[in-house]
Amino acid sequence: MTPHISAKKGDFAKTVLMPGDPKRSKFIAENFLENPVLVNDVRGVQGYTGTYKGVPVSVMASGMGMPSMGIYSYELFKFYGVENIIRVGSAGALVDYLDLYDIVIADTACTDSNMISSFNVNSDFVPTADKTLLDLAVLECEKNNHPYKVGKVFSSDCFYSDKNTLDRAKEGAIAVEMETTALYLNASIFGKRALTILTISDSLVSGKETTSAERQTAFTDMMTVALEVAVKMDGKNV
Repeated sequence: MTPHISAKKGDFAKTVLMPGDPKRSKFIAENFLENPVLVNDVRGVQGYTGTYKGVPVSVMASGMGMPSMGIYSYELFKFYGVENIIRVGSAGALVDYLDLYDIVIADTACTDSNMISSFNVNSDFVPTADKTLLDLAVLECEKNNHPYKVGKVFSSDCFYSDKNTLDRAKEGAIAVEMETTALYLNASIFGKRALTILTISDSLVSGKETTSAERQTAFTDMMTVALEVAVKMDGKNV
């Protein structure tokens, strides 16, 4: 056990899906996994392990923000033998060509956080997705005709800020969220694989937004894409 996870070694599958919201974790477990077992509930951060199409898969919430994602992904990679973490979260659109419910696959992330400076990585380190996971996610979106874009996301340290987040679009970011940089950093540190798949929940350009209930349960296309990637990674035996 770790300070934040009560599961035993071996309780987590090789691939873990990580939504931010514990209720979304529960939703995925109950609606997609066969025979899900609750393996963690410390601080209400629910983690489950079951199977999807016969392949062991886990799902556990990351909480909000880079400090929270940093803790949980670090412990899963280091102490539980997890090889792949796929973040399945929500994001705000920073460009006008993204609409509500579109999928964003984050190939890289930029941030205003100082988290990277706390680790011994090169000064020019760029938080980057695993190419194998990314390519599989793209194939799933193409196969099922899901509207999607691959691009850079901005991992913000603050949900509320006096700065204009839309300015990040000038730097090439197409969406804003709060966790990807920490996830990609930890994957790099431990030589593991990570990918962020997001669903647009609101637009900073148009002002359109979804409800909290919709964010918990309506992002099923993204969830299915992530689960199919998990199955294909098991088949690759990596």
